[in-house]
Formats: sequence, structure tokens, C-alpha cells
Amino acid sequence: MTYREAEQKGEKLLQAAGITDAKTDAWLLLEMVAHIDRSFYFMHSGDEVEPEVLSEYERVLEKRAEHVPLQYITGEQEFMGMTFHVNSNVLIPRQDTETLVEETLKVVEPNMKVLDLCTGSGCVLLSILKNAPTVTGVGSDISKQALLVAKENAKLHELDAEWVRSNLFDNVSDTFDVIVSNPPYIAQEEILKLMPEVSQFEPLQALDGGVDGLDFYRNITREAPNYLKENGWLLFEIGYDQGEAVRRLMHEAGFEGVLVIKDLAGNDRVVRGYLSTNRE
Repeated sequence: MTYREAEQKGEKLLQAAGITDAKTDAWLLLEMVAHIDRSFYFMHSGDEVEPEVLSEYERVLEKRAEHVPLQYITGEQEFMGMTFHVNSNVLIPRQDTETLVEETLKVVEPNMKVLDLCTGSGCVLLSILKNAPTVTGVGSDISKQALLVAKENAKLHELDAEWVRSNLFDNVSDTFDVIVSNPPYIAQEEILKLMPEVSQFEPLQALDGGVDGLDFYRNITREAPNYLKENGWLLFEIGYDQGEAVRRLMHEAGFEGVLVIKDLAGNDRVVRGYLSTNRE
């Protein structure tokens, strides 16, 4: 079977399985297992694929046809111009979350200290540290397996961060200039309605925000003032319909200047605020 025939077969298999981006995914999986790029493909598409490569291609195609996320098969995802290792112990970084990083970079100043709650793969904290070199950071997560992924990503990007296994603030010490979080925020009854790549394969612990999706926002906003320095900032990623609810929670917890910020698609995506009345 040639490279062209293999890719076409892969595309048809994924289309039959209802994979939305069948053509793209078929190519990316072939690229991964054959260790080729587009230039090689265009010049050698009529060449025969080695049997062991073809066997591996068929194996990963079957996994994708079962709706295993592409990123869990390739083991990586791009975020903020960086490549992050991912596996089924962490949420897959999404472009929407880049808004959270961008908004955080607007408020961090040199030598500040950042706490990232529910850090998962570490993509948020590490992206902040990469773009603000004098800032230091702590990433916290309840999942030991997630923290292993975060540590791997820190090593990959040669970034120093402290990692703490903690249920929110339980094992967190010190105070911070900025607390940032992309917490679980899907309402329980909505989880099974998500696409199977999410509902069946991404970690439930990182999705489940309680009955109304707001449990983590309530807990974090209540406790955050105890861990923030004067003029400290709190920034959240939110679901598209949670802006007003989270804005209200932060206001009630004593945060000021609370803003709801939209992502590139025009959806509410980040809520941010600070504690001091002295900040302009």
C-alpha cells in the first residue's frame, strides 16, 4: 500500500466513524507513525509504506475511530506557541484558554509570584513563566498523575516552577501576587452531552464543576483573599454562560474592578478582579 492509499484509507475509516476532521487527523497520524512531513509525502506519495509502519498506522487509526482524542494518541498539543505533553490524566489545552494566559500577562509585573490552581498539564503557568521570565510560580493540582505531566512539561521547556499536590488551597502555603485558575466548570448534567472525545476520555475530575458548574468558583473566591498579597489579582477561565455568575461571586468576596473578558470567538471566557481599592 502506498502512502497516498494509506492516507485515503485512513480518511475513509475516520469519516465512517463520524470523526469531524477525518482528513486532517488521518494525515497527522500518518505523519506521526511514518516520521514524514508534507514535503516528503508530496515527493513519495506513490512509494510503498513499510509493513511495520502500516500496522502501526492501522492501530492508531482504530483508536481515533473509537473517538480517543487525537492529542492523547500523539501525546502532544500546541498552546501559546509551545508544545505540551498530554495524556489522559490531564485536560487537553485549548486555544480558548490562551485568553486566560494573555489576561494574566497584562497584570503580572516583574518578580511577582503566581499560583495556578487546578494546573493540569501546567500549560497556563508555564506559558506565563515563559513570557514573564522574572515571575515565579506554583502549580497546584489534586491529581498526582497530572502533576507528573506538569513536571515533564516544565522540564521540556526548561522552566522552574514549584508543584504542589493539593485540593485547592489545602496544602498551599505562602501568599501570591496573582492567583489564576482554569477549574472544572461543566455542570454535572451537561457532561454526558459533550462530544465523546471529552465526555468519555478526558478526566472527569477536571470537568465536573458540580450541579451548576460553579462549585470551584465559590470555593476559590471564598479562600483566595487569604492567599493574596495586597493588590493581588484573581483570574478565572469560565464557561461561555458563567460570566455574570462568577463576576457576582468575586464581587461578593471583596474583589473590585471585576471584568468579564471575551475570547476571540466573542464568548465570555475570563473573569478577573483585584482586592485593593487603591489600584487604578
